[in-house]
Amino acid sequence: MQKKIIPCLDVKDGAVVKGVNFVDLQHIGKPAELAERYNEEGADELVFLDISKTQEGHALMLDAIRETASVLSIPLTIGGGIKTKDDIKQLLEAGADKVSINSAALSNPEFIREAAEEFGSESIVIAVDVKFSNDLEDYYVYTHGGTKRADKKAAEWIAECEQLGAGALLITSMDHDGVKSGFDLEFLEQAADMVSIPVIASGGAGSIGHFKDLFGRTKVAAGLAASIFHREEVQIGELKQALADDGFEVRVQ
Repeated sequence: MQKKIIPCLDVKDGAVVKGVNFVDLQHIGKPAELAERYNEEGADELVFLDISKTQEGHALMLDAIRETASVLSIPLTIGGGIKTKDDIKQLLEAGADKVSINSAALSNPEFIREAAEEFGSESIVIAVDVKFSNDLEDYYVYTHGGTKRADKKAAEWIAECEQLGAGALLITSMDHDGVKSGFDLEFLEQAADMVSIPVIASGGAGSIGHFKDLFGRTKVAAGLAASIFHREEVQIGELKQALADDGFEVRVQ
């Protein structure tokens, strides 16, 4: 199966930002400008996350999404504070190919089934932010930008999402987010073995070697990263060529 490389745009107040462990945000640039760059560099897909909507409840960034979608020839996933089927409809009409749902799915799991039935499973990605709880000795799901622990073990929720009709899972390890020490291979290996839908791994990418470790040890379909691509510490073309040289199946321009 061809492995995908997906840059992520964390967007707050119309600008791309990046932090460490979901905090200490730094301004990076405009979504459409970065999207155009990644489209040209050979990214397989792009994720645009409105990281302030769930907490602040502002309107959908439809203008920024339209502008971003207009420069892309690759699939675009939009996430952040999506609560209703009307939200999904507006985002798809604005140019999104898929939507990523987190908090609303946890508070009402049937929303996954309803959305998948109306818009197709391939359009519905469930974002799962996970963190290891030392006191409970297991991985749990977090919401609201990683600030609230849900009463769900991550493995149980992942299985439930697939049963309800999700088309893919975007799993972010909060412990690894932004620290560039590598992906959470232990949990991702377990998660990708549990489900038959694609798993997108997020959180921890700091080098080409981390992607090789990810694809070599787990069955995940894609690796997602932000800061290493934004700051050009790793070039997407260089990364994909290195993966291809090691025998991984990737789309190389």
